[in-house]
Amino acid sequence: MEIHTELIYHYPWLPSLNSVLSSISSQDPLEFIKKTFETYPFLEIRERLLRLFRAAFENLEQIIEYQADKLNVHCYLILKILLYILDNRAITNRIANLYSKIAYNELINEGDAYIYDIFMDLNLDIKYYNIPIQYGINITKDQEEILQTNFRIYVFDYLKLTASLRDEYRRLVNNSLSDGYVFIQKRNLIRLLQEYVRQKLIIKQEEDKATLDNFKNEILKLEKFKEIYDIISSEWSLKEEEFEYTFEMDFKSGKELSGSYPPCVKSTLKKAQEGQNLTHTERLYIVWFLNSLNYPEDKIVNIFSTLPDFNREKTTYQVRYAKKKGYIPYSCQSLKSYNLCMAKKYKDELCLEGYFSRKYDAQREIKHPLSYVRIKQYRTSHKQKNSDKQIN
Repeated sequence: MEIHTELIYHYPWLPSLNSVLSSISSQDPLEFIKKTFETYPFLEIRERLLRLFRAAFENLEQIIEYQADKLNVHCYLILKILLYILDNRAITNRIANLYSKIAYNELINEGDAYIYDIFMDLNLDIKYYNIPIQYGINITKDQEEILQTNFRIYVFDYLKLTASLRDEYRRLVNNSLSDGYVFIQKRNLIRLLQEYVRQKLIIKQEEDKATLDNFKNEILKLEKFKEIYDIISSEWSLKEEEFEYTFEMDFKSGKELSGSYPPCVKSTLKKAQEGQNLTHTERLYIVWFLNSLNYPEDKIVNIFSTLPDFNREKTTYQVRYAKKKGYIPYSCQSLKSYNLCMAKKYKDELCLEGYFSRKYDAQREIKHPLSYVRIKQYRTSHKQKNSDKQIN
């Protein structure tokens, strides 16, 4: 099946790029960039690429000035080269997340026929029905919702597309299946496409460092390309410190908590900072933990804004609801059962050895992450008092 060229302009990650626009995709990277800069206005190329990187650095969820033309294909391929030589996981994840969100917002407005064509181009087995078919009923309290869709997707293709998605509702056991095909609504189908787009930009470095450095040295000899690279590198160095999750937080007494988080929290926050997918359990844990410390709602929501499937309205509701219900974080025992305990990995002394209790005149183990915070704060306060006494 030959796909419309306009679709490739819109979605340059489609496999048909290699056949329909083979004169572009098959070129040597250096020659491709040289010809691109000779063919198109350099300032336009630079502006499009910098707009995307700056939006990612500012943690925006969308850019308005998306142009689906032939230059869009060139910019996408240059983008992949830039991510390759930048060799920075945090930058790559942020760009991939933003780019995939842009794709989602474009795809959600496409007609069913185009969505079907895209899945055919990806060589995925999908069934489309002109008349929606009913496949179930969702009952919430006293409300009934008839579940219907125009799409079904082959079960193995569904599993392949959801492999990196960790939401419980995407598990096969939670979806309707008939004759080897999963019933799926259009918005969820497009969410799978979004994840496909995101993964296309997550570059796995298979070559050794020397090969990467040699390629980088050669391509940076191209003056105009180097100009774009240098601007991105410079702006990232200014922003990088802001992305280091210190999570400054005060108790009502004014005590700062950023250095008092247990390793399980620091590890999960680091994954969020890098734009990695978090499991449902990890998300709940962070929300409940930070809510317990009276962390500002908007700050908690912004933590999740780096994730591929972030929805601000939905996340705000969930954070607010958890606060209202007064959910407390998982205990250490629960964290261990969920494989979220990072004590051994980070060789955390307090987690591994516990603390001495004067009340019991014995060594006691840490049983809850909030206890970890309190003990850390106590020790910090105690050291400060001793230090003040020595000064006086």
